[in-house]
Amino acid sequence: MKWIVGLGNPGTKYASTRHNIGFMAIDALANRFGIDVKESKCKGLIGEGKIGSEKIVLIKPMTYMNLSGETVRGYMDYYKASLEDFIVLYDDMDTELGKVRLRYQGSAGGHNGIKSIIQHAGTQSFNRIRMGVSRPAPGRDIVDYVLQTFAKAEQEAVAQTIERTCDAVEFALSHTFEQTMAKFNG
Repeated sequence: MKWIVGLGNPGTKYASTRHNIGFMAIDALANRFGIDVKESKCKGLIGEGKIGSEKIVLIKPMTYMNLSGETVRGYMDYYKASLEDFIVLYDDMDTELGKVRLRYQGSAGGHNGIKSIIQHAGTQSFNRIRMGVSRPAPGRDIVDYVLQTFAKAEQEAVAQTIERTCDAVEFALSHTFEQTMAKFNG
């Protein structure tokens, strides 16, 4: 079983913001695989399905970004889920919009959702797909930037980022994460 967590903030106010690109990817995966992500469990919305012979669980934490680790820990404890089968999808300002970067360990890099997961999981070693949202212009407030919706001119790159993320997740279902990194980090 693979469990995929997309990070974001609940509510329509945040629905199309840069910080919610992880939620957008979960929605795209749900659409691609015909999974309803609507069951409320472990402080999140969860949907389960099968892709070939692999069970997949899609999760959107409803705790707000800074407490995302509560959902991850709750799911791990309740379902005895392994971090080896976990992939987290989230926004990354150090990656250009339209691109993704995969890692299997590292610090939070200033991302509060990842910081919460590290705190609740007790490790920095877990699979991540960093979805590019690019950096704001110099002098621009970072919080305002990540809570802002994407511009019309960025929509094609946003769709490309989400599509590439979904392709990487699908590939990871039947390959090791190292093989997935080799294919999608190039």
